[in-house]
Amino acid sequence: PHYNVLMRDDKRFFLIKINAFDKFPMIKLVRLKKNDGAAYFGPFPRGGAIRETAEFLSAHLGLRVCKADDPGIEDYWHCLAGTIARCSAPCIGGISEENYKKRIDALISLLHGNRADILNKLSENMIKESGLRNFEKAAKLRDISENIKSLFRGDRTFQKTYIKSGAGADSVAALKKDLSLKNLPVRIEAFDISNISGSLAVAGMVSFLDGKPDKQNYRRFRMRDCGGPDDFSMIKEAVFRRYKRLIEEKKNLPGLILVDGGKGQLSAALEALKILKSDFIPIAAIAKKKEEIFIPSKTLPIILDEHSPALKLLQAVRDEAHRFALNYHRGLRDRRIEDSMLDDMPGIGKKRKILLLKEFGSVENIKKYDVETIINRVPGIGAKFAKVVCNSLKKN
Repeated sequence: PHYNVLMRDDKRFFLIKINAFDKFPMIKLVRLKKNDGAAYFGPFPRGGAIRETAEFLSAHLGLRVCKADDPGIEDYWHCLAGTIARCSAPCIGGISEENYKKRIDALISLLHGNRADILNKLSENMIKESGLRNFEKAAKLRDISENIKSLFRGDRTFQKTYIKSGAGADSVAALKKDLSLKNLPVRIEAFDISNISGSLAVAGMVSFLDGKPDKQNYRRFRMRDCGGPDDFSMIKEAVFRRYKRLIEEKKNLPGLILVDGGKGQLSAALEALKILKSDFIPIAAIAKKKEEIFIPSKTLPIILDEHSPALKLLQAVRDEAHRFALNYHRGLRDRRIEDSMLDDMPGIGKKRKILLLKEFGSVENIKKYDVETIINRVPGIGAKFAKVVCNSLKKN
């Protein structure tokens, strides 16, 4: 019926769904709201308008539209949006995860009613297209502008639930229940290892407070004791060093420790806690392949529903630890590759290499300066050798 106030035609209005737990969130139009920790905006009675606007916003912000949960290179080859530059192509590293999330934040701001910036941009483009006599494009922009004005008018026009990236209090409470914890895991600290056959082995530790990233408490570890590619000993070392320091400094311990892996990684981390007499701290491991959760008190893994807020939180924490550790490892690897460029230069010895790196910090920084600057800033480096350095780095 036209005045369907009781919703008796068996249809529901569209909602905008944004799953902040996805690595690269996207706009989804759904008709049912689930208790899955995602953000829902709406309902929107005008189906055609919200479809058209969602398509425009995805293209305008360069958001992905593919169906894959974690898109990769294979998805890119079959994606038209990336080919015609309507998507920022996060699947192939076209945009960093951090910058992509900034675009999602801009979208969330718009959905909350902060629409002035995009309306001004649309108005400018509409005038520009009219001036070029592209009247169909101008009319399209006008319609989009009117849709945004009518659809996104702040709290007056739509109901919203939004949990920022990470999760929130509901997910923390769900995690306490599903893992049978005595206390709420207000602070979660997670560890992941990154290395190539044991070389440049590092561990990354991330901290989540109330289900949200607490980046000022992230920590990085260069592995000291590993003699090869042994993830178990690396996890043990990282966990031991982290909590030995917290105990010595008499700082608060986390409500839950999470390690990436299965029973082996869990046992290694637990062994470190036992040495510190701190095995009372709740600890869990999450194995990526089947998303199985292991805890010391259970022989069999815990399997949570894929839409469980607790599982989504654990996945978000685990994935953030993986990203953080991997970026640290890549940075060290890139720096080693850069620094090795000095070894290939004629006439350079260990002493001159140390002098250059001590003054400029890295090869990347040396590239920014000319011959005269190098001569003036580094004692013992003459004009001839400074020219060799500059020319060699430019070639590379």
